[in-house]
Amino acid sequence: MRENFTVCHCKKVTLGDIEDALHAHDHFDSVLAAFEDVKNVTGCSTGCGGCYDSVLDVISELMMAPPTTRGE
Repeated sequence: MRENFTVCHCKKVTLGDIEDALHAHDHFDSVLAAFEDVKNVTGCSTGCGGCYDSVLDVISELMMAPPTTRGE
């Protein structure tokens, strides 16, 4: 399942964990601000940092998704 896809191997953060961390956002103003929130909630990108670009890609994808498809 897509939500179980591991984005950060150091901290074992999945795509679903990132979606959950962004759940409180009704709108997004900045990918980097959303990244900071995700990082604070999940701990992703605080180990080796190798997932930084992947986490930003996931956040960008979620930001561009219509509200009805977020979290599916």
